[in-house]
Amino acid sequence: MTEPCNVFDYERLAEQRLEPGAFGYFAGGSGDEHTLRENVEAYRRWQLRPRVLTGVEQASTATTVLGIEISMPLLVAPVAFQRMAHPDGELGTARAAEAAGTIMVLSTLATSTPADVAAAAPGGRRWFQLYCFRDPGVTRALIDQARDSGFEAIVLTVDAPRLARRERDLRTGFVIPADVTVPSYVAAMGGAVGGTPADMFGQMDGTIDWQDLEQLVADAGLPVLVKGVITGEDAHLACEHGAAGIVVSNHGGRQLDGASATVDALPEIVDAVRGRLEVLVDGGIRRGPDVVKALALGARAVLAGRAVLWGLAAEGQPGAQRVLELLRDEIELALVLTGCDSPAALTRAHVARAAR
Repeated sequence: MTEPCNVFDYERLAEQRLEPGAFGYFAGGSGDEHTLRENVEAYRRWQLRPRVLTGVEQASTATTVLGIEISMPLLVAPVAFQRMAHPDGELGTARAAEAAGTIMVLSTLATSTPADVAAAAPGGRRWFQLYCFRDPGVTRALIDQARDSGFEAIVLTVDAPRLARRERDLRTGFVIPADVTVPSYVAAMGGAVGGTPADMFGQMDGTIDWQDLEQLVADAGLPVLVKGVITGEDAHLACEHGAAGIVVSNHGGRQLDGASATVDALPEIVDAVRGRLEVLVDGGIRRGPDVVKALALGARAVLAGRAVLWGLAAEGQPGAQRVLELLRDEIELALVLTGCDSPAALTRAHVARAAR
């Protein structure tokens, strides 16, 4: 087989190399998977409006997020159970992100601890995605370990008070293999391992509210971003309650089926925020032009999870790194062909809704 040319090639390789339950877990969404598909398809309904004769032959993809300099406006989104995809797991993904010069966001349900990830990629930039456990001591210990290990922000996921019905997992009878240990779950259960995603989400506190966000902002000692916002009303509340940033997200189509595609929700969020904090977006990112469209609509950067995971599953750390390199090259080319020499040059004038 020729070398994979894009994210879709890596997805096909990953499907060949993963057993059906694991692939279904990573690839699937909730319910009828309408939102899962819409996240990707919605990008096709936005069209770029390139400007010509701009004198731009090359572009820089470099930008900043929360003041952190990164090589491109794409971060690695949190994905759980990465050692189920490849033995390199989160350590391989962290090294790939470090090599690519971008930020990795580590999942609470990772198969490596924050300290392990920091040791594996000491020069990398890292954020920590947080679920709040019913046992506040477990939550506090995770935050402390992340901060002490050099993680630079907390990304609080707020769209999963309960785990949605993910029918692919039901059909395959998916369970997390016994040899795939999730340290945070082990801590919450006092040593128990194995089980289903529902077992693990059963340990999470589904009652957290905006006052809990305020308390987390006060206590964490790190900037806190809120991940899972898709309405302007909640974006305004995030600003009012101390968030440092918003990630426009519908959990990759894995929670409320029928929710808006994230790129369609993005303009509403950006308008509601009015520049008070930085807005990022995830869901459906498969190509460099997708990233350019999101930036033109007001996102500071995007996060990609499945795309990098397919590279990891196919080829381990080198595959994850290659996916990040491919996306960076595609972003650079899309910037040039749009007539922009950097992400900062993009405006809403560079994108429009396609005529139906």
